[in-house]
Amino acid sequence: MLLALGSVQAETIVLDLPQSINRALSADPRVLEKQQLVQAARGLLQEARGAQDWIFDVNSFVGLAPTVRGGLFETTDNNGQRSVGIPSNAFDIDGLSPWYVVNFSAIKPLHTFGKIKHYSLAAASNIQVKQGDVVLQRSETMLNVTRAYYGYLAAKGTRLLLEDARTKLESALELVQGWLDEGEGEAKPSDLFALRTGVAMLNRYIAEASGFEHIALAGLRLLTGVAPGDTLELADKRLRPVPLPEEELKELQARALVLRPEVRQLAAGLSARRELVLAKKSEANPNIYTGVVGLISYAPLRDDLRSVSAYDPFNTAGATPVLGVKWDWASGRQPAQVAQAQAEMNATLALSSFAQQGIPFQVAEQYYTVHAHYKMVQELKAASRSGRQWMLSGLIDFEAGNEQADKVITAFLAYVQAYSEYLKVVNDYNLHVARLRVVTGERVGESAGDNL
Repeated sequence: MLLALGSVQAETIVLDLPQSINRALSADPRVLEKQQLVQAARGLLQEARGAQDWIFDVNSFVGLAPTVRGGLFETTDNNGQRSVGIPSNAFDIDGLSPWYVVNFSAIKPLHTFGKIKHYSLAAASNIQVKQGDVVLQRSETMLNVTRAYYGYLAAKGTRLLLEDARTKLESALELVQGWLDEGEGEAKPSDLFALRTGVAMLNRYIAEASGFEHIALAGLRLLTGVAPGDTLELADKRLRPVPLPEEELKELQARALVLRPEVRQLAAGLSARRELVLAKKSEANPNIYTGVVGLISYAPLRDDLRSVSAYDPFNTAGATPVLGVKWDWASGRQPAQVAQAQAEMNATLALSSFAQQGIPFQVAEQYYTVHAHYKMVQELKAASRSGRQWMLSGLIDFEAGNEQADKVITAFLAYVQAYSEYLKVVNDYNLHVARLRVVTGERVGESAGDNL
């Protein structure tokens, strides 16, 4: 029953490359991690801005207070006789009373001399840095999916090529075996051994290609979040080269200096560092605040204190509006924090300067790599066609008895090498085109909420 239910629920999922990328961007926990770090950065900004709101402080406790007999100038002795003056035992503890205390305050900062402002601006810039991490992780996920997708097609194409070549060699092997068994033609045992060697070598490469095929498909299933019971199929049946990008190098370099997430991250990071330096400097300034502070203190068994001139801290209550200045100055720590923030800002400045030179080089490197591989694809495509014609003509001549087996195997291996190399270069070329998109700042699967 369970097996039948499982077979009904399983489905076949067919994906092309864009669909695979979109599924991976939705399923990759690394992208989700970066998005949650953006939310954490937004929380940090909210915390910084919230420092200018009301601050409520309430402290309450229950304790013990000594009881008293009379007031400060009027006391009662143990016999209940009242007298004026302070007897010698006036301060002796004559019992205990529960003591209930509530201290409270409501404080509103009026002016912090730049602390809230600069910390808030630094936190806002930090959000942009974290959003850049989301873009970078999406690009990395896109490259991983592209590598697995094209890698699977390349491995599958290589395996099919090798299996087709093996079929032809096995046919030639059966033909030679028949000639030798019947004593016909000019076949020699060396031809038989040569063909067997060729078949064994093809089996070796078929096993390798099959392994790559299964690994690539497993990786693609993992990245796209395909359930274990479902079957994944690719919409593309063959590996084909993608179109050559038409933009010129200077155009791509200019675009990268504007759109690369690293460029925006550096600008945001530099802004954050500047604001942190100013914030650390402002820590040397006071805070001006207003608010209300109060106290409620009650000891119910201390009810004999009657003098109106006496103050009893165990039984009192009051509240008052306040206007104050609070100044926290750490003479050793605060200058060190400023120096640390200044050094981090200088480091970001140096990195920004390097990026202005390094990014155009990365674009140029990828641009020339793409164009070189495009030419390689064209040449290997022509070579594989010629190799196939060489293989087929050699096989026809061999079956007609006009060609040696070693020459046929040479033609087979040349064709197999040319076509398998073609598939490899097409795979590399497609990946380099995808990397060119990344290094020029093209966004991958970006939602409106993640704009920098």
